[in-house]
Parts: sequence; C-alpha cells; structure tokens
Amino acid sequence: MNKKVRTLIQKLGEAIHESVSESEDIAGVVGEIREQGFDVMLMLEATIGLNELDEGKAVEPAGLLGAGKTDKTEPFSASDMNFLRSLRITLPPEPGAEAEAR
Repeated sequence: MNKKVRTLIQKLGEAIHESVSESEDIAGVVGEIREQGFDVMLMLEATIGLNELDEGKAVEPAGLLGAGKTDKTEPFSASDMNFLRSLRITLPPEPGAEAEAR
C-alpha cells in the first residue's frame, strides 16, 4: 500500500473519530446514562477494507450502505454484505428468497 493511501486511511479514521466525538445524539445518551449513576467508556473498532479496482470498472460513489445502487431488488452490494458480516450483523432472508434459490 502506498504512502498516499495510508495517509488517506488515517484521515478517514480521524474523520470517524471526530464524527463520533462531536455527535450530539451520542453525547445526549451518554449524559442520560451518567444521570443514572454510571460512567461511560465507549470503545469503537472500525475495520477499513480496500479492494483494488480493475481499470475498466466504474467507481460507485462513496456514502451509505447501498448508495448509488440502482437495482431495487438487491439493496446491498457484496461489499455492503461483507462489511455487515464483519460487524457480525446478519440480515434475515427476504420473503420469497428461498423459492428463488431453488
């Protein structure tokens, strides 16, 4: 991995940290927990995965899961699903998915 990509990944990590640190929603919930007599220690782990793009492939715009997808039958890309699995999140099968698999 080249130095430029490493720098960009570091910037991404800093941006994620800053977003969480400055979130009013998170600060509000942490405040409510403290009002109940508990101290809060929040530790988040982010896994950043990179896949090198083939020269001829278009780049999907960055953003939320499924952003830029036009196929309404598949709400999540393979990358989205890998990311969700890395967070130990599984999605229930959609109705009718069993019949399609046969």
